[in-house]
Amino acid sequence: MKKKVGVYICHCGGNISDYVDVEKVRKAVEKDESVFLAKTTMFACADSNQKEMVEDIKDQNLDGVVVASCSPKLHLLTFRAVAERAGMNKYNYVHANIREQVSWAHSDNKPGATEKAIKIVKAAIAKVRNAESLDPVRVKAIKAVAVIGAGVAGMRAAIELAEAGSEVYLIEREFFVGGRVAQWDDLCITEETGKELITRLYDEVMKHKHVTLFTGAEVVENSGSVGNFNLKVKVTPRHFNLQCNPGELQKAIDVCPVEVPDEFNFNITKRKAIYHNYPSEYPQLPAIDVKNCTRCGACEKVCSAVDFFQKIEYLNLKVGSILLATGFDPYEPKKGEFGYGEIDNVVTFPQFKRIVHYCDDKLMYNGKEVKNIAYIYCVGSRQVDGDNKYCSRYCCTANIHTAITVKKKYKGIHNFHFNRGIRTYGKAEIWYDESSRLGDIYLQSFEHDPPAVEKQGDKTIVKIKDVLTSDRELEVVADLVVLVTGMVPRKENSIGNLLKIPKGRDKFFNEIHMKLRPVETVIDGVTIAGASQGPKNIMESMNSALSAATKSFSLIDSGELALEPTVARVDEQKCKWCGKCDDACSYSAIDKIELDGRTIARVNSAVCKGCGMCLPVCPSNALDLIGLADKDMENMIDALLSNV
Repeated sequence: MKKKVGVYICHCGGNISDYVDVEKVRKAVEKDESVFLAKTTMFACADSNQKEMVEDIKDQNLDGVVVASCSPKLHLLTFRAVAERAGMNKYNYVHANIREQVSWAHSDNKPGATEKAIKIVKAAIAKVRNAESLDPVRVKAIKAVAVIGAGVAGMRAAIELAEAGSEVYLIEREFFVGGRVAQWDDLCITEETGKELITRLYDEVMKHKHVTLFTGAEVVENSGSVGNFNLKVKVTPRHFNLQCNPGELQKAIDVCPVEVPDEFNFNITKRKAIYHNYPSEYPQLPAIDVKNCTRCGACEKVCSAVDFFQKIEYLNLKVGSILLATGFDPYEPKKGEFGYGEIDNVVTFPQFKRIVHYCDDKLMYNGKEVKNIAYIYCVGSRQVDGDNKYCSRYCCTANIHTAITVKKKYKGIHNFHFNRGIRTYGKAEIWYDESSRLGDIYLQSFEHDPPAVEKQGDKTIVKIKDVLTSDRELEVVADLVVLVTGMVPRKENSIGNLLKIPKGRDKFFNEIHMKLRPVETVIDGVTIAGASQGPKNIMESMNSALSAATKSFSLIDSGELALEPTVARVDEQKCKWCGKCDDACSYSAIDKIELDGRTIARVNSAVCKGCGMCLPVCPSNALDLIGLADKDMENMIDALLSNV
């Protein structure tokens, strides 16, 4: 039993002390027989206080520490590190949350908040009193990383990991890499084209001996845990041999009778079931769309490279960490939303970008020359009545940059920007300034009164109550209406479900903490990057990719992992295998073994997450949690039930 416990109660700069009488808490707990010293501090996580804690542990020979402050999600690791620096086993530290669970939850009841804080701190003292000095569970880590998604974030992460010395498996579900950036021409800020950026990244990926690229591939099964993931990857064939004569290929495309909407051009054009990729997509190999191919055989007659005998392959990959960079989908407006799908000259921003790509001297759409363009912002973002409450961040900048490009490329263009407040943040403000100087008109609507798009005869009218002209109702006759759509999570993202990655309220993958652990997920060994975790521009996606790559590599670099020792353990004398614990375990951490002629359960410590779901279903009470045993929980409950 611990005899010299140190207790530190944090003011949190007023976040706690404004609602909890921290001095009263200190006086209440210092009387405990195990408490050797009790202090209050303005910021427990500050470097100065951490140094003071280290000195206290060393000078006073403390054998246990409690810090009552914010959520352990933020600073549990911080104070465990303090204990280690002072030479104390880090599992003799216990964290008490009196901010989220007390001061923030009970800001309307200060006396009650103080009483609750005292009970929570006393419960933490009761736990640390009998805390065990534990050692982490050590497992070998495979020095390889699976990067899922080969857009700009995925390729950049793969390059960084390979240069650090890790084996990298770059897995792309489509037949071509590059993601959304491959579909763009001029990019903002740098004036580099999407093709140039993708080409540069692809060339670096392909020349690196540590990177293996799989296209037409997706992960279909997953087992194991951090350090030792086992992935089953399904690889769909292109039905083409690598050596393909360009002349024969074009003949095969010409004779193919099937035409389908071209997703690369956001369905404004069509392609054949047998197709060659665009110059901005890599690898430079053709593919056959087997979902739409009729197997008529016409292509085989004119192209010797066509091979319908190729079969789906399954690969088993062993990796130590997984990095998800699966990207986003552009928002698809509902039919009738600002006239989309009902008025023929209403298009989305991605479609508009591809229209501009195909028009040379004149901007044409549906056989008519375009002069007046109405851009409607925040379509699919900042929705008043919809699910997408968030701002997609990149849309304003990307659209204004495109509007400038259009005005410079074609004569007589008039741009009308129907917005709810322009958000060209950071250096992107220069595009808004240039657009204004070029004569673009900005009309701002009220949040609950968006613009309206109407068809009047052969004219398309966009109406708005303009904030900037004192609520005047204005209208523009538009040759083309561009809906500036935001980012939404991938519709088809089975890998997230397979790996059990949590999602936030915006339905994107959720990190543990946006500032302290911005690319980590609650699934150990799985990191996230790019627009898979929320709307980002290219630079932000690249930065998150570097961060995720660094974190993934740090997990596997040493070849060994130290995992949390708070895992389930089996009392071999009590256990009479019934299988209920195995049924309750979400992580397949329970093994059935034979011991001395008896069948019992055994816990795989490397896989167990210490969730405790197996404990209550055991009929013989043969399961316990290391560091959170029944005795620990009973002591904490007694402390919570005691009178203040």
